Amino acid sequence: MSTHKKHLTRRRVLGASAIGVAATGAAVAGGTGLLASASAAGFGYSDDGANYVVNTGSALVFKVSKSTGDITSLAYKGKEYEGYGGKHSHVESGLGASTVTVRQSGSTILIKVVHGSITQWYAARSGQNNVYLWTNKADASFTATRYIVRVKPGMFPNTGSDAWDSTKDEIIEAGDVWRAPDGTTHSKHYSGKRTVDYDYVGFTTGSVGLWLVRSNHEKASGGPFYRSLLRHSNEGGAGLYEILHYNEAQTEAERFGLQGPYVISFTDGGAPSSSLFQADLDTGWVDGLGITGWVGRAGRGKVAGVGLKGMDAKYPYTVGFANADAQYWAKAAAGTGAFSCKGMLPGTYTLTVYKNELAVHTQSVKVTAGGTTSLHTLAITGDPSTASAVWRLGDWDGTPTGFKNAELMTYAHPSDGRAAKWTGNVTIGSGGEAASFPAYIWKDVNDGILVYFKLTRAQAAAAHTLRVGVTDAFSNGRPRVTVNEWVSPIPTAPTQPSTRSLTTGSYRGNNHTFTFSVPSSAWKTDTSQYNVLKIDIVSGSGGADYLSAGTSFDSMDLLT
Repeated sequence: MSTHKKHLTRRRVLGASAIGVAATGAAVAGGTGLLASASAAGFGYSDDGANYVVNTGSALVFKVSKSTGDITSLAYKGKEYEGYGGKHSHVESGLGASTVTVRQSGSTILIKVVHGSITQWYAARSGQNNVYLWTNKADASFTATRYIVRVKPGMFPNTGSDAWDSTKDEIIEAGDVWRAPDGTTHSKHYSGKRTVDYDYVGFTTGSVGLWLVRSNHEKASGGPFYRSLLRHSNEGGAGLYEILHYNEAQTEAERFGLQGPYVISFTDGGAPSSSLFQADLDTGWVDGLGITGWVGRAGRGKVAGVGLKGMDAKYPYTVGFANADAQYWAKAAAGTGAFSCKGMLPGTYTLTVYKNELAVHTQSVKVTAGGTTSLHTLAITGDPSTASAVWRLGDWDGTPTGFKNAELMTYAHPSDGRAAKWTGNVTIGSGGEAASFPAYIWKDVNDGILVYFKLTRAQAAAAHTLRVGVTDAFSNGRPRVTVNEWVSPIPTAPTQPSTRSLTTGSYRGNNHTFTFSVPSSAWKTDTSQYNVLKIDIVSGSGGADYLSAGTSFDSMDLLT
């Protein structure tokens, strides 16, 4: 085993990053939205023996260790923000002994850090309070990939679902989920956001902001709806994360290659400029730096679609693109479904249209460098909501939205004091059925949920198909159904992430529909009586309570 692999497999948790811009009164330079000082006085670097010291020519001075490649100092307006617990800011959990070099090219300073299969770059641009970062991971010798910016304790308010106080709160799961005295739960996992939902994360006091704007995630895994940790805060310090590949609740194979830029940025309290977000960031200045794996605008292509036919106006639509080397996505316009995705690496991709998070159309599309692939209107034919149903719980959109506790579960533990009871049965036709049905069912917690419904004489005389749609499953948990006296076979477990998910703020796995053929003999012949559907979770694995085998639900219906 290589030394760097042995050093890093202790940490499997990754994070998310951000880019920012100094909120000064200076004019916007070069149309980029990056604020520069008039003179950039003092821009340059020096060597203090242990670190390369970079003066951005503005209010930020940062240091990079010459031996490890860690950022060892982030001093903004003379105040130190970096580090806690004897640890610094770095890729993974710290690379250890590395080869670190520096050079200046005009108004850019570039630091290169090489350690085994990972190469890390840092860049400073004259007059900007930003650190630009790239990470190139060549193979799987590191178990996971993140960059974490470690922030000194007490610099920013310690609040939010991803903040806790270990002197008062108690650990309730795996060393990383905490319960406060008021019954609320907190964890670094509880960001409440999907990748598509954010451009930056960070902290602000109102007068100082420290932000991490994410990269385009083209070499990350999990797609636009992936949920992961983005930041954390406690009495011992705080952290901001750029998740490059995270093993938890992962739905895709890992991709390798260059990721970035993602940017650490200081402002005078405000949010980073939108011109710094990955979709709009001008990276022409990067082209001549010699960063391994960098592909500039000229080497990339675009896909543009006229629109989508068959959309449900109640839901947003996203068009995703993925192959073994890269992933991208674009939001479809409301009404028309028109979409455009730029900056794509050349290659052949699987194009997937998502109704919210449910795949309803797929096809192949080819991207060429410097070209635009134009697509005619795409017809959506894979929406299960179009099927006629006797009754339906929830709607088919790839999420548990609308079910009991669904919204809370993206930023809290199932045992959170704010959660409604996970038990409780449902009667079709009573009103508010979906809101009464639990978003998740676990083998040890609320197994055996009942759904009551009546059928007409004609309906009871026929066989019907029961569909149960799930978004994820923990420990191979899957539903087996009983209808009155009829018991279904145990279905085969579909492929799902193998790590925690339902307790770490994520219901996102591989959407799957279980189909049960219920014979006419199963129904009550007396139409005044309720038929009773029982849902049990079956699995031969799993722990106890909320770590027992479980699943999250998308929709459930009985077809006509």
